[in-house]
Amino acid sequence: MEWLNYHHLMYFWVVAKEGSVAKACEKLHLAQPTISGQIRAFEKALKANLFAKSGRNLVLTETGRTVYQYAEEIFLLGRELQDTLHHRPTGRLIRFVVGITDALPKLITHRLLQPALTLPEEIQVTCYDGEPDRLMAQLALHELDLVLSDVPANPRLGVKAYNHLLGECGITFFGTEELAKRYREGFPQSLDGAPFLLPTAQNNLRRTLDQWFDQLGIRPQIRGEFSDSALLKAFGQCGDGIFAAHDIVAGEVKRMYRVSEVGHDARLRERFYAISVEKRIKHPAVLAMTRFAQTLTKNSE
Repeated sequence: MEWLNYHHLMYFWVVAKEGSVAKACEKLHLAQPTISGQIRAFEKALKANLFAKSGRNLVLTETGRTVYQYAEEIFLLGRELQDTLHHRPTGRLIRFVVGITDALPKLITHRLLQPALTLPEEIQVTCYDGEPDRLMAQLALHELDLVLSDVPANPRLGVKAYNHLLGECGITFFGTEELAKRYREGFPQSLDGAPFLLPTAQNNLRRTLDQWFDQLGIRPQIRGEFSDSALLKAFGQCGDGIFAAHDIVAGEVKRMYRVSEVGHDARLRERFYAISVEKRIKHPAVLAMTRFAQTLTKNSE
């Protein structure tokens, strides 16, 4: 059995936190050769480089970042153990780091994450948005607990990940009251030639809408394409075109953007996924979120 040298781990952790061996020496009251030797021994034991030089500074390698995250948890638990044994409050916060694909509307993200903030435990949520491939790489490095997406993980990335279906919901079309009155009658065929605001081609909702338009023989007049869903809705609020939004946030869309419903087609469906490196979800925030999301999407049917 291989045993982890916790002294080596502590020296590494302090160097990583302080940003240099010199500052770590001051913190630990040890000589520089001692700490440098301990770090080298630790790297040899792990068979990996933990630091790389950047000018006069040390920066963590990818492996170093992974080890650092585990070290943070290990020494935090150690402090909590001491606090518990001495009957001091631990002030324990459960960290929940979430990656959000940039195509997922922020209103939906907020609805999905809300249950994590209502748990009895104190939850600290940290959100990062970005391209799916980059988020999946961070998930593989354990920099994220979860990725929220409107598409399952891409198997071609080679990341061992599990797709947890949160649920699915319908799509509703909105516009200003003037546009809604004009195109509501005869929906959906009335949308042929109607002014439309659409997500960009890379967005899964755009692909869903394009297929739906093709099936019905509808050719909308595309007035704008947007990668940001909030900006798209802002243009819709000003009457520049009709736009689509997910049913689970229909109430918020109407209220926030002062728009009216043009129509709804039950054949249009969108799915949402929680992607993790765990086959079985254990994080309390993720469990609360998935239970809520499944209820929410069922109610939107």
